[in-house]
Amino acid sequence: MNCIIIDDEEMARAIIEQFASQNKNLKLDAQFEDAIQAIKYLNQHHVDLIFLDIHMPTFSGFDLIQTLKDPPKIILTTSDRNFAIEAFEYECIVDYLVKPISKDRFDKAVNKAIAFQVPNNETSSASNNESKEDSENDLYVNIDRRLIKIDIPSIYLIEAKGDYILIKTSGQNYTVHSTLKKIEDKLPNDNFLKIHRSYIINIKKIIDIEDNSVLIEKDVIPVSRSNRPELMKRLNLL
Repeated sequence: MNCIIIDDEEMARAIIEQFASQNKNLKLDAQFEDAIQAIKYLNQHHVDLIFLDIHMPTFSGFDLIQTLKDPPKIILTTSDRNFAIEAFEYECIVDYLVKPISKDRFDKAVNKAIAFQVPNNETSSASNNESKEDSENDLYVNIDRRLIKIDIPSIYLIEAKGDYILIKTSGQNYTVHSTLKKIEDKLPNDNFLKIHRSYIINIKKIIDIEDNSVLIEKDVIPVSRSNRPELMKRLNLL
């Protein structure tokens, strides 16, 4: 993979450059101390991977990501642990390295980036399709700086609670710093429906419907008047 480094600290760039030169999977094409210079380069060159610092003068790492229309895979490099949750809101970010970075941790991050690549050869297409089908049933959430995998079909209810959402499954509940809108975009439309401004349900898990509420597992959930027609349309009524 060809890669670049974007970091305003000279010592940090030197360490990543050394690690990259020792990794047979990487080819370092350029390095930048300024995000604006890097954007100009990225507009003219293809890059597979960026080692990106978060804190930089005038233009942060997150600012750069939002500027790119089709960002490559990104490994964040930072001295600040407090942005881990925000980092994993971006699909292009494959890992989060906290300085000082060790060689072993660096190589693990590179291996993650390689795993995120899509193989081009036709012989792998069948296995890729199978993996895609499997991954469509998985949802990864960030809890206490750990990525937890949730089996989507096991989810029966999602409730908005301020800046958090409560994900209820048949086996366990998860409290995640996110919004109802963000998780709604990740769920399959044929099974999940927002029935109230604070609730999304798995319609396959409905036990009973009475007036303006549904019983799902042991929870009684209100159905808003505006969402009731779509709910009834989704049901297989006799």
